[in-house]
Amino acid sequence: MKAIILAGGNGTRLYPVTIPINKHFLPIYNKPMIYYPLSLIMLLGMKDVIFIVNPGDLTDFRKLFGDGSHLGMNIHYRIQEEPNGLAEGLVLAEDFVSENGICYMLGDNIFFGHDLVRHMADAKIEIEKRGGAYVFGYYVKDPERFGVVEFDDNGNVLSLEEKPKRPKSNYAVVGMYFFDNKAVQIAKKVKPSVRGELEITSVIEEYLKQDKLKVKLLGRGFAWFDAGTHDSFLEAGEFVATIENKTGLMIGCIEEIAYRNGWIDREQLKRLATSLQKTQYGRYLLELVE
Repeated sequence: MKAIILAGGNGTRLYPVTIPINKHFLPIYNKPMIYYPLSLIMLLGMKDVIFIVNPGDLTDFRKLFGDGSHLGMNIHYRIQEEPNGLAEGLVLAEDFVSENGICYMLGDNIFFGHDLVRHMADAKIEIEKRGGAYVFGYYVKDPERFGVVEFDDNGNVLSLEEKPKRPKSNYAVVGMYFFDNKAVQIAKKVKPSVRGELEITSVIEEYLKQDKLKVKLLGRGFAWFDAGTHDSFLEAGEFVATIENKTGLMIGCIEEIAYRNGWIDREQLKRLATSLQKTQYGRYLLELVE
């Protein structure tokens, strides 16, 4: 399985901060926002990643990640000319998608929780073995901001709706999706919504129609932030700061994960850490080396 991270868009909800800079480079506490979804991909053991980016941001993404070789990864890029909706990312990455399916992540979503990676691994295995779509739901107070999933009394999915005016539940579908490789062809047939976008909800709905959709609810003990608004951006940063300062361990440290995965060795990590040794981040990496 390979991974797609959607990191385009104009970041209008974070204006005026995002007028001069892509929101995915903004810091969630001590790291760029984009590190967090990438770190989860790495924790799943996935080396092949493609970023969907704006034309004007490609140079900066290459400056940040290059081809991924310094992390023992294979990182690629595709240009999204206009923010035409989340489902377009699947179409743009068509030639990258593997036979085993896709892990599709939104670059502005932050996740944390006990056994989170195990739940993601279960989804990955489910798709690789049986196909279909596997998504996650999370209880929110303001479901009208999100794609919402409706269940019957037995927990079966009845419907999905994007940003409904009258939500049928309080369960939002979060920005982490697992699809088989048929998702690309499904996305190609999606028609623009009333918002003028190719909605990822439409792709998921098609799997629901085929009875090939599984929804896993993330309950208590999990944190999810859609960091595309000022409030949630601030909340995410404060949350990461609290966890890291209490535990002494970093969340979303991609160099550490590459090292612990065995993708880079001690000397490679030391070189990366030395270039950042004047920072808290660099000192943390040096402690790992020592």
